[in-house]
Amino acid sequence: MKKLFLIIFFGFSFILLRAQDNMDEALAYQYYQQGEFEKAAVLLEKLFNKTKNDSYFDLYFSSLIKVKKYTEAESILKKLIKQYPQKSQYAIALGRVYQENGRTADANKIFQEAINNTPKDENKFREMANAFYRFEAYDMAISAFLQGRKIFGDEQMFQFELLSIYRFKKDKQMLIQEYINVLASTPQLLPQAQGVLASVFEDNADYQLLQNALLKKIQKDPQTEIYTELLTWQYIQQQQYEMALRQLIAQDKRTKGDGNLLFNTAYTFVSNKAYATAIKAYEYILTKGEENELYLAAKVALINAKYELAISGKYEKVAIQALADEYLEVLAKYGRNGQGLVALRKLANLQAYYLNDLKKAELTLESALQTSGISQSDVAQIKMDLGDIYVLTKQPWEAILAYEQVSKQFENQPLGNEAKFRSARIFFYVGDFNYAKSQADVLKASTSQLIANDALNLSLLINDNLQSKNDSLALKMYADAEMLQFMNKPDQSLIKLDSINIAYPNNSLADDILMAKAKIFIKTSDVPKAETMLKEIIANHHDSIWTDDALFILADLYEKKLNNPEEAKKLFQQLMNDYPGSMFNAEARKRFRNIRGDNVGT
Repeated sequence: MKKLFLIIFFGFSFILLRAQDNMDEALAYQYYQQGEFEKAAVLLEKLFNKTKNDSYFDLYFSSLIKVKKYTEAESILKKLIKQYPQKSQYAIALGRVYQENGRTADANKIFQEAINNTPKDENKFREMANAFYRFEAYDMAISAFLQGRKIFGDEQMFQFELLSIYRFKKDKQMLIQEYINVLASTPQLLPQAQGVLASVFEDNADYQLLQNALLKKIQKDPQTEIYTELLTWQYIQQQQYEMALRQLIAQDKRTKGDGNLLFNTAYTFVSNKAYATAIKAYEYILTKGEENELYLAAKVALINAKYELAISGKYEKVAIQALADEYLEVLAKYGRNGQGLVALRKLANLQAYYLNDLKKAELTLESALQTSGISQSDVAQIKMDLGDIYVLTKQPWEAILAYEQVSKQFENQPLGNEAKFRSARIFFYVGDFNYAKSQADVLKASTSQLIANDALNLSLLINDNLQSKNDSLALKMYADAEMLQFMNKPDQSLIKLDSINIAYPNNSLADDILMAKAKIFIKTSDVPKAETMLKEIIANHHDSIWTDDALFILADLYEKKLNNPEEAKKLFQQLMNDYPGSMFNAEARKRFRNIRGDNVGT
């Protein structure tokens, strides 16, 4: 019975002691987090002496440093070093005390001795470097890892640790060198390298550092494609698309490649609207001959790039006809399936909107519907294209029927919502504003943000401009102008827009007219006039449904067309501050951070 009592007594005492330790630990952490380091140090010293747990030591030591008790910290550390000579973290902590106390030479001597005395053990180097890192001696942590590489004779060792420290320090030069060092053996790190470098680079000078380092490496090791890929990315980041192309072609010739890297990068050129550069890339691939596996894909992609270039600004009818003939040639030679379906739709677009041959466009789309193996979504896209042609041929009810077929088949799906919006737009064109608004109101809840935003703008446009007979008549003229723009008749559309104020002075469409004209000027590559229209919206129409659009579009022009990133940054920031609910907000934030040099790639 006495024995049982003693067991219960000691067990209860242990529980009490453990509970006390837990309370001390919680209180110590609380004091530390609140910056009450004197109080924290008392409790942490007690906990460390009792447990010898290094996690308590780290906080205890840090607390002593925070309150500048250097003599006390030095005395404790010297005792611990004698007791535990194998634990390098105590020597490193002593070096940190000397460093904080202004004894830099003594600190460096201790740090170097700790590194030199580390045995040939990968884990020991890692432990020592981690100790340096915890005590904020980052350069010494780097030295430890580099010493480990030297001892093991392995330049790839500790690569992730070094990359992490260089990134933390924003040591751009060493970060570049380390990525160049590791990419040859670990090419899958390329996306990470791009994201990290984008996050620390601040201006063109940083990208120049990368470019210089890569060019030197490529001269020594021209067969390693990964360096060319990173250099190409660097040129693209700087919007130096021609330089990127030149480097890719040189690499392809040097390695006698199959053109794959060049072909894939050409898509990036197209997505960045560097159509002329993309065209050169595809033309180079075609010089490899029809036996090259990329020949057909490059042929189609070349014509598509020419298409994008042709419709991106002012065009000549002769050039458009030549482009249409190229599509017909490819279709005749390689058939009307797969990639041919895209070619057919683009050919129809050229015939309808640029060559004014609506009958041919209609026949082209009808033949596309006969393409073998065509999917239901492709059928829907072609039917919507046909609906647009019916609008041009003044068959609105045929167009509505085509759109309705798609909207019913793909109800509550992006394709169906797009078809519904096109239907609402027709009713707007023909002047049935109330019905157009009712359709747009339904689509405001669309899961597609773009459709929802377009529907909202259409609904507000109608609602805001039906308040009087004068405004209603002006809105009808505006709808006519929009119809002319849809028919790709920008000059006629501008004349109609300019006539609205003459026919119906003091109407409520001032901001809408400015935005419509800005979009026409952008499409016809008259950037200065577009800039003027957008600036007027921003300055004089703060409550307009178009103001956030104007801010984003103008910022985009400054960044990509007018080479004025600082002005673009100001506009992106104004958009974020003044219109937090805008659908452009997320993209504006991303673009703002990219111009400022923040990390947007990870």
